[in-house]
Amino acid sequence: MQLLKDRIRKDGKIKSGDVLKVDSFLNHQMDIKLFVEIGKEFKRRFADYEVNKILTIEASGIGIACIVAQYFNVPVVFAKKSKTKNIAGDVYTTPVESFTHGRTYDIMVSKEFLGAGDKVLLIDDFLANGKALEGLAAIVKDSGAKLVGAGIVIEKGFQPGGDRLRAEGIRVESLAIVESMDETTGTICFRGDQ
Repeated sequence: MQLLKDRIRKDGKIKSGDVLKVDSFLNHQMDIKLFVEIGKEFKRRFADYEVNKILTIEASGIGIACIVAQYFNVPVVFAKKSKTKNIAGDVYTTPVESFTHGRTYDIMVSKEFLGAGDKVLLIDDFLANGKALEGLAAIVKDSGAKLVGAGIVIEKGFQPGGDRLRAEGIRVESLAIVESMDETTGTICFRGDQ
């Protein structure tokens, strides 16, 4: 998606430790016009699949998932990273290691909102090592729902997550796959660049 790649090159900031900061438009301050184009693109890429639920993980995926859900006309369910008084009753839960935060969370989804008969599309902002998507896929499997695939805004192609998930048979559609980043020069190369 050229619009997204151009925006990453313009406003993305490369930090040490393979961190790409896109918080000015994607995951802190959100550019809703860009999100609309992202939503349209995911709808186009998954148009041949029946989807009745979007599943994401808090917090950065929620805004994107909500816009995507408008194009599928389905609800969004998000996995919580901590148990609260608002999530009562039976839950699906699995541990997830966060690349960004360097810690492990127990994510959970209420059994009330996910189950057999659901056809689930995962949506997230980043794919690096793939642990968040693995956790979400495990919850979908535990619920008896069908995993349709995963829509990722930015994939770090130089990290193992995307290749591993695809090898496991999960359809992963990433809108921008970063092949390399150079903190010194600020250069970002995407898969498919000439």
